[in-house]
Amino acid sequence: MKKTLILNGSPRRGGDTAALLERLIPMLEGEIRQIQAYDGIRPCIDCRACQKSPGCAVRDGMTAVYDAMGECDNILVASPVYFRNLTPPMLNILSRMQVNYAAEHFHGTDLRGGRKRGAVLLVGGGSGRPDLAQITANILLHQMNAWDLHEPVLYLDTDRRPAALAHELDGALRSVADFFNGQK
Repeated sequence: MKKTLILNGSPRRGGDTAALLERLIPMLEGEIRQIQAYDGIRPCIDCRACQKSPGCAVRDGMTAVYDAMGECDNILVASPVYFRNLTPPMLNILSRMQVNYAAEHFHGTDLRGGRKRGAVLLVGGGSGRPDLAQITANILLHQMNAWDLHEPVLYLDTDRRPAALAHELDGALRSVADFFNGQK
């Protein structure tokens, strides 16, 4: 059974990112675990405990990310674009991937589980460009061992029209679902 981890970087539970996820999730097969980046995930504090033993010494919402990362087949990074990048809590998650680097380089182990498929869903408005957010999201996916990547799904018109009305994205969302479901 496929397992998909969705990292939701939006602070608004009923916002534009959520509207697109509500359309995507029913298309996904298997188990789906969605983790809200705004739910108590602190940034790396560079305590270097992960250099002494595998794992992170900080116990917070990131523990659920580590657990899901090790078990999942697919990872979706879904985030609003803030000043051309992911939201700060998504950057907190990225900073906490230091534990994976330390496990490999100091302990000769891999905490990430097998190779995964990944995708990025970005929403935003204004005149912001998504290029930096896409690069950062791909770095996060690579750090979680997602190397087979779907092209990003972008909706950058939220200041003019809510994402809930952006049905032109239905084909792109279906494409991500097919990719994660192993049909592409």
